[in-house]
Amino acid sequence: MLGEKLQDALNKQLNAELYSSYLYLSMCAYFQSINLKGFANWMYVQAQEELFHATKFFNYINDRGGRVILYKVEGPPTEWKSPQDVFKYTYEHEQKVTGLINDLVNLSKAESDHATNIFLQWFVTEQIEEETSANDILQKLKMIGEGGPGLFMIDQELAKRVFTMPASGEGSQDKG
Repeated sequence: MLGEKLQDALNKQLNAELYSSYLYLSMCAYFQSINLKGFANWMYVQAQEELFHATKFFNYINDRGGRVILYKVEGPPTEWKSPQDVFKYTYEHEQKVTGLINDLVNLSKAESDHATNIFLQWFVTEQIEEETSANDILQKLKMIGEGGPGLFMIDQELAKRVFTMPASGEGSQDKG
């Protein structure tokens, strides 16, 4: 059974994951509007991943006898100056999410909720990948500047990304 503090914090993280999905869909729409379909694809896959993360929290709260509360999801930004600006925002957003996950880990330890701590370790590892991926693209965009052939090469690279549902066993609660 989840304690009240952890249940509340996990519900807030569920909302943060839904917001992240919404944010990446907004970025996808931005990239589609400037005809960078590979960048749009990358963001669409990212939105799917974040929705998967939200589902993990949803299922975990229910599996632990908690009560899921779905809060209003804040509207994300819709305009950016450039692809580099988008990935700077993405990297900073992922750093913020890492902080939220770390706060949850600390709370699970303070509440002596070992099951939640174990559940959250999947997200700790996932956030390393999320930050690295966003920063790698940001650094490439910084190298090439604001346009030119390099932008289209990166666009082609990002078009290859696909969402792959993590295999069962790569974290509990992989129901959805």
